[in-house]
Amino acid sequence: MKLRIGIPKGSLQEATLQLFARAGLPAYTDGRSYYARTSDPEIDCMLIRAQEMARYVEHGAIDAGLTGLDWVIESGLEVVTVSDLIYAKRSRGKVRWVLAVPEECPIQRAEELSGKIVATELVKVTRDYFLKKGVEVRVEFSWGATEVKPPMLADAIVEVTETGSSLKANRLRILETVLESNTQLIANKISYGDREKRRKIDNLALMLQGAMEAQYRVGLMLNVRKEDLAAVLAVLPALQKPTISHLSDEDWLAVNTVIDEGAAWDVIPRLKEAQAHGIVEYPLNKVVL
Repeated sequence: MKLRIGIPKGSLQEATLQLFARAGLPAYTDGRSYYARTSDPEIDCMLIRAQEMARYVEHGAIDAGLTGLDWVIESGLEVVTVSDLIYAKRSRGKVRWVLAVPEECPIQRAEELSGKIVATELVKVTRDYFLKKGVEVRVEFSWGATEVKPPMLADAIVEVTETGSSLKANRLRILETVLESNTQLIANKISYGDREKRRKIDNLALMLQGAMEAQYRVGLMLNVRKEDLAAVLAVLPALQKPTISHLSDEDWLAVNTVIDEGAAWDVIPRLKEAQAHGIVEYPLNKVVL
């Protein structure tokens, strides 16, 4: 049994390869090939543009792939959504497709764009968006560099953004959010109906989610006397509930938990004040909830 997985080529490629490595399934590329080997002999990867991923998954050219919800909706194709993986090029957040106009443009609402030209890569979604509003616009496909189109080549654009910095740099102003999107692991219906392939795809989803959950968290372990346990627990922002176990000395307990990495700066000194001893912070590879 061989499973073929599509990795998005382009802006998400590096973030996805890093996520695979943290999940324990590094993909090896030589920089020029569109194919990648993995440490699992049953899994091969192929680099495919995110915009085309749903098509190749739906056709069965590949069994599963990672792409954005935006491109799944844009394709209009039927695929199985296995897992939401909320990460982007620079962050763990969702991205937004936004309607934007030049800063100096007097237009304040989408309804005021009637009869105007809107440039975007997300043509179907944009057309549906204006159709629902009852606004007739001319939606033109943009091959890239969409931010530079207004005002000479288009009156407005629908463009993807994480932070909005590129739009601001090009003196554009956001009017509305057209669509929120995040990365998804999608699968071919027939492949996902195969017991062995489904097990493999589900395991991949589990490990990718575990790697993501661990990314901004750390583990903490410490020792504490029984009489000081309540004070220590009051400090800990536990992921669920801390693990507490007895030490060889019956007066002492060991405490293990997981916290957000950013909280450690504040939490560890407070734990020391609460009479915790032997505090150890350690990195995590995966957190499976």
